[in-house]
Amino acid sequence: MRIIHWSTIGLALLSPLSAQWVNYPTSGVPRTADGKPNLGAPAPRAADGKPDFSGLWEPSTAGGNSAPVAGAAELAPEFTNIAARLKEPLPYRPATLELVKARQADNGKGNPDGLCLPLGMIRMHSHPFPRKILQVPGLIAILYEKNVDYRQIFTDGRPLPADPNPSFNGYSSGKWEGDTLVVETIGFRDDLWIDGSGNPLTESARVTERFRRPNFGNLEIEVTVDDPKAYTKAWTVKLNHHIKLDTDLMEYFCENERDIAHLVGK
Repeated sequence: MRIIHWSTIGLALLSPLSAQWVNYPTSGVPRTADGKPNLGAPAPRAADGKPDFSGLWEPSTAGGNSAPVAGAAELAPEFTNIAARLKEPLPYRPATLELVKARQADNGKGNPDGLCLPLGMIRMHSHPFPRKILQVPGLIAILYEKNVDYRQIFTDGRPLPADPNPSFNGYSSGKWEGDTLVVETIGFRDDLWIDGSGNPLTESARVTERFRRPNFGNLEIEVTVDDPKAYTKAWTVKLNHHIKLDTDLMEYFCENERDIAHLVGK
């Protein structure tokens, strides 16, 4: 699976870059006396005084908010296993544990990432492709480079839908608690993988995210999954992102006409 995944990324990077805004300076970057970006500077504020999450971000690969080594093809550990940095294993229900074992024994044949399907908002938090956050009054939009996808988080006070049509990203409504944006999401499909290990998310899930921007260069996302169909109790994982400067999203779309025949399972 990793060979297929990274070979696909490699093909995407072979596209001509001359027409892309990959070297255009990012505006509004605080700088130190020697002119370098001051990533530890205070987070910017929106017109309403709340932290502004706008920017181009990618997952940090190590513990804390650290960027990858230049040129290294590293992944955040949660990309493979959402519980990689948790002290205890996920609280599986017996049927869930059997499902995860079956997916792994089948060599990830049904992995939505390998099938070029949308991955859902939890898995996209650890996916290596960058994402751009746009924050405007009443709405935060997340534009994903992978598969030209998007997510909407409404901050206009609307309630969650009473009977949502199941979707990959669910339906998200957020409110501010001080400088923390608390987002509640429901309405998921029943067949989602939240990592490469096959850990599931079902239609019964309610996901709570707490977004914080402690400084200019870093974004913290605390994710709590309450999915009584799959797990015996709620569990929480913290994911970190760092800002990407002087570059922008590139159009990338996964197609699997040649690869899917090789996903033969066990």
